[in-house]
Amino acid sequence: MAQQGLTIAFAESATAGWLCSEFALTDESGKVLKGGIVCYDADLKMSLLGVPQELIDEFTPESMEVTREMALRLNKLIPADIYVTVTGLTTPGGSETPQKPVGTMFVYALIKGKPACFRKVFKGGCEDVIQQTIAATAEMLIEELIDNP
Repeated sequence: MAQQGLTIAFAESATAGWLCSEFALTDESGKVLKGGIVCYDADLKMSLLGVPQELIDEFTPESMEVTREMALRLNKLIPADIYVTVTGLTTPGGSETPQKPVGTMFVYALIKGKPACFRKVFKGGCEDVIQQTIAATAEMLIEELIDNP
C-alpha cells in the first residue's frame, strides 16, 4: 500500500479494532493508515455509519449485506483509498444458525472502488477467530493489490 501511495480505513464490529491495530504496527503505518471505527453494537452501525435498520433486520448485523453497506458508507467519515469492514460471530449469542455458526466472519473491502470480500468460518475461540480473520484479510488485500496495482 505504501509503495502504491494508498491509504486505508476500517470499520470493525467483531474484530473490535484489532484489525486496524495490527495495521498500525507496520513499518509504514503513518503513510497508509487513516483510522478506524469500532461499531460492535448494531446501533452504532446505524447511528455512526448510517446502515439502514431494515437491512440489519432483514440480514442480521452479522452478514455480508451489512458488511458491504458499512464499507459503502465509511467513505463519508474517513477519506481513504481502501475501506475494509468486518462483521461476524466470534462468540455465541449473536445471530448464529446451523448455516452461520460461531466462527463465521464477513469481510468486505473497497479497493480504489473495486470490491473484494470473503465469508469464512474459522475454528477456535474468540481470539483464534479474530487472528485468522486478520490474516485472511491481509492475504486478500495483498492479492488484490498485486493483481490490480
